[in-house]
Amino acid sequence: MALSFSARSRAIQPFHVMALLARANELQAAGHDVIHLEVGEPDFSTAAPIVRAGQAALAAGHTRYTAARGLPALREALAGFYARRYGVSIDPERILITPGGSGALLLASALLVDPGKHWLLADPGYPCNRHFLRLVEGDAQLVPVGPQSNYQLTAELVARHWNANSVGALVASPANPTGTVLERGELAGLSAALKARGGHLLVDEIYHGLTYGLDAPSVLEVDDDAFVLNSFSKYFGMTGWRLGWLVAPSAAVAELEKLAQNLYISAPSMAQYAALACFEPETVAILEQRRAEFARRRDYLLPALRALGFKIAVEPQGAFYLYADISAFGGDSQAFCRHFLETEHVAITPGLDFGHHLAGQHVRFAYTQSLPRLEQAVARIARGLQSWHPDAV
Repeated sequence: MALSFSARSRAIQPFHVMALLARANELQAAGHDVIHLEVGEPDFSTAAPIVRAGQAALAAGHTRYTAARGLPALREALAGFYARRYGVSIDPERILITPGGSGALLLASALLVDPGKHWLLADPGYPCNRHFLRLVEGDAQLVPVGPQSNYQLTAELVARHWNANSVGALVASPANPTGTVLERGELAGLSAALKARGGHLLVDEIYHGLTYGLDAPSVLEVDDDAFVLNSFSKYFGMTGWRLGWLVAPSAAVAELEKLAQNLYISAPSMAQYAALACFEPETVAILEQRRAEFARRRDYLLPALRALGFKIAVEPQGAFYLYADISAFGGDSQAFCRHFLETEHVAITPGLDFGHHLAGQHVRFAYTQSLPRLEQAVARIARGLQSWHPDAV
């Protein structure tokens, strides 16, 4: 019997990079040395103090459900983190611990978006944002952005694209795939533009901590009513632990807790106990060393790619990505990525994964490999450019 699937499932596109990753893994299994610059996961394993805290939690039997909002001790630790890093006072009751940043996005989407309504999102941007909106029968209004606006939504763009079905805007700072950061004044402008229209402001701060030469401001410094999505995956290096959080206005907490109880009961308890070690001085010292290493990688790869002819219009201020224009080489980004994977065994991500606006002429590089591996990758890319022909793949 043929299976019939929902329209929402059919409308959600897969990560195109996953097919590329599968092929990369095939090549690797066949004995080829593949350099992975495609997937946005730090190459560092979880810091030892966090691992020890997780092991201690398991040994102590902390394997049962927690409250839907998360461990009180972890929410209090996060409130202290906001006070130290951003100088803002956040009631721990406003913080919900979620299964990854994706869990926070799911809660916010379910709470704020009715069928047929939409958020404004930058194009290019992280693809799962629009897919979560589709899951709750909402929509994403993709707003084309480029170097002129630092690849970010602005108050002026909100005013230009807002319509009767708009209910909010979701921005990311630092952004994926471009690594750009919203300054304090820009966040304040977005907040004012949305409040004037009765809309919600949501800010993805998942790459906070991974900034270079500056500290990204939190939207909570300028708008206490904003929703903040964050994660322990990137700066804290806990990708596989699946742990994130959502900061919400007090009036939204009861509704969000109800949704959490129904959608996932609670975030992983062992991960929550492990995350308590994230804020210890020993851990922070390790994480700051890793941030410095990411900065060194960026400072090598950015000029190296530009020297090869890649156009990178805006220097990324955070995350660990470079979003590069390949129009000087001709051809489509998917074919371009296939060429380098098959001929030089370097895996990079085509722009199609991040939206529609000029996607065919952009690729994303993730500098989540060591400097020696990045140097190898650049040498291979230089060689691969010699054999690249736009109609060859």
